Amino acid sequence: MSARKKYTFIDLFSGCGGLSEGFYRMGFTALAHVEINHWACETLRKRMAYYGYSNIEREVIEKDITSADILTDIDNAVAGRSVDVIIGGPPCQAYSTAGRVRDAKGMASDPRNFLFESYVRILEHYHPKFFVFENVTGLLSAKVNGKPILPSIMKALGTAYKVISDPAILVHNTADYGVPQIRKRIIIMGVRKDIDKIEAIDLYNDVLKTHWSPETPEEKRKGLKKFVSVKDAIGDLPPVEPGEDASTNSYDYPCNNGFLKRIGKAGVHPLMDHIARKHNALDRERFAVMISNRWTFGQLRKEMPQYEHEHARVFDNSYVVQWWDLPSKTILAHIHKDGFQFIHPDGNQTRSFTVREAARIQSFPDDFEFAGSRGEKYKQIGNAVPPLFAEALAKSIKKNLGEIANDI
Repeated sequence: MSARKKYTFIDLFSGCGGLSEGFYRMGFTALAHVEINHWACETLRKRMAYYGYSNIEREVIEKDITSADILTDIDNAVAGRSVDVIIGGPPCQAYSTAGRVRDAKGMASDPRNFLFESYVRILEHYHPKFFVFENVTGLLSAKVNGKPILPSIMKALGTAYKVISDPAILVHNTADYGVPQIRKRIIIMGVRKDIDKIEAIDLYNDVLKTHWSPETPEEKRKGLKKFVSVKDAIGDLPPVEPGEDASTNSYDYPCNNGFLKRIGKAGVHPLMDHIARKHNALDRERFAVMISNRWTFGQLRKEMPQYEHEHARVFDNSYVVQWWDLPSKTILAHIHKDGFQFIHPDGNQTRSFTVREAARIQSFPDDFEFAGSRGEKYKQIGNAVPPLFAEALAKSIKKNLGEIANDI
C-alpha cells in the first residue's frame, strides 16, 4: 500500500470543526460532517471550501443526528468510500458539572444524555478501524436516574471495539499539547476488535505531550516545552477599545514564537473578528483594579466593596482576568453571554476577549473564518475541540493506521 494513502474520517456532532481541523492538518480527507446548528454548518462549509472540497453541500449534513434517515444522508456523502475513523462527541451540556448544577433535575431528563446512542449506531454501520469520542470530564460523574452514564457508554462502544475506561488514561489537558489553555477533556479511543496488531493503549501512547502545564509535577517536565501563555497566543494582536473594531485586511502576522508558527504563516494577511464588546464604565473600573493588583474578583469584593456587583447572583469567579504569563482558563460557550470570565490582561484596554482572541486561545488559525453573529461565533469557539489538540490525536490515529497498512 502506498505511504501516500489519504485516510478518511466522518465527524459527528461536528460543531464548527475544531476536531476536523486537526485531522485536516494531518492530511486526512473528510467524508461527512453531521451537525444540527446552522451557523456551525456554515462555518464547516467555509472551511471545506478553504481546503478545496467540491461536494460541500452533500458532505456537510445539517440535520438532527437522531433522524430516521440520517444513515442515508451519510451514505450519500460517503459515496462508497472506505471510512478509516469516526470522530466527534455529543453535546457536553448534559454531562457537564455546570449544566447539572443549573438544572433542578441534574439534567437527568435531558434527551442529550442519550445522543451517544446515535454515535454508536453510526459507528456500527460503518465499522471503521478506529474511533475518537470526545467529551467533558463531567462525563465521569454524570448520572441518569441515579445511575452513572459512563459505564453504559463504554459498554456500547466496547461491543465491537477495544476500549479503555481508566480515567487516568482518558483525561487529557490540552495545555500539554501546545494549546494556550487549561482545558481538560475525556478522550475515548477504540480499536476494532478484529485488528490484532493494535491495542487501545497504543492509540493513547502515541498521543504525545509536547508541553508541560502549570499543573505538571516538576519531575514530569523533563524534555517538554514550557506551556504556551496568553501572551504567546494573543500578545501580538493590535489593541482595541471596547466597542471598537480592529479587524483589518492587512495584518502583518509576526510568527515570532513557536505557537504562532504552528497556527499561521508569516506575512500580511486579513485579521478577522477582532471586535471588542462594549462594557459599562463601572465594569471597566473593576477590570482595571483587578488587573493592576493582580486580584481575583473575590479579592476585589473583599478589599474594595464599592465594586460589589448590584446583582445577587454574582460569585467570586464571575469576573476572571486571564493573565499574560499563564495559559487561559477553559474557553466556554458561555463567553457569548458577557465575556466577564475572559478579561483581557492589558489594563489599558479593560475589556473582554474578542472573537479572534478567543479563537487564538483555542488554537484556531487566523485564516479560520467563523459564520454567524458575534454571539454565534463565540458559542462555536467555546464548544470546539482545540485544533492543535485534535492534531495530536490525528497524529496517533494516522501512525496506527500506517501500522495496519504495513501488514497488508
